[in-house]
Amino acid sequence: MMPHTPLDGIHVPLITPFTADGRIAETALERLAHSMLDAGAAGLVALGTTGEPATLTPQEKTAVIDVCARVCRDRRAALTVGAGSNATLHSTTALAELSRWPEATGALVPVPYFTRPSPDGVLAHFAELAAGSPVPLIAYHIPYRTGRPLDAQALRELGRLPGVAGVKYATGGVDQTAVALLGDLPADFAVVAGDDAFISPLLALGAAGGILASAHLAPERFVELATAWRNGDLIRARELGHVLATLSTAAFAEPNPTVIKGVLHAEGRIPTPDVRLPLLPAEPTSVDAALKCLADLG
Repeated sequence: MMPHTPLDGIHVPLITPFTADGRIAETALERLAHSMLDAGAAGLVALGTTGEPATLTPQEKTAVIDVCARVCRDRRAALTVGAGSNATLHSTTALAELSRWPEATGALVPVPYFTRPSPDGVLAHFAELAAGSPVPLIAYHIPYRTGRPLDAQALRELGRLPGVAGVKYATGGVDQTAVALLGDLPADFAVVAGDDAFISPLLALGAAGGILASAHLAPERFVELATAWRNGDLIRARELGHVLATLSTAAFAEPNPTVIKGVLHAEGRIPTPDVRLPLLPAEPTSVDAALKCLADLG
């Protein structure tokens, strides 16, 4: 049995559903949020990459957080909010605004992207943000998007900063850094999986849970997977890990969240499969392939 942490379990980074005339479908978003928690998710993430925050207006972002905060308050669930950019000053302002939502339990903040600061610069960035943030930070480590890889030692130093609760680990696989980091974690610092197809091996190595877009499609199964690893049910965990990796691969056959939105629309759970430019809706063949994976999963 692994020790429990505040980031245990499956957290779902919610899509932002749109109406046919391009507005946020708030009722559909609220239903979707409740359904994820009904399935056993430990929490929700508002304005993660899956929610297309770069395409939302400030007013739309507020509306999304309002819906998610209301649901998490009523359900007593964790609420993480995506915030921050590659500019420390702007990120400090964005984090300070989260004090408007007392339901927020954490902020998902990317490692500064495009500018590619040194590892020391990354640490200085997070130290500055954590010092003024009203909520604990979860660093989003995704080097194939940020251009800034970090080794295990740098991630440990990040984890020792006061106010940094964990890291969403998304390096495109289970690499030596993941093995080294999970073998020697700082106290009160959690690793959560961020690459959906690799959730099972990371849980096996000691990750606390996952922030997984493809959990929209089979939340009960992803929750069951995390529970199986935590309880030492290796046979069930391996079985589920294989089939859910196949589902996740299908869900990411085109840019996220296009396939996921296509499946949710096909299931009648959101009013349209629409995404905002520069994304385009997923091809029907990709949606059908993901639906077949779901059917095979049962």
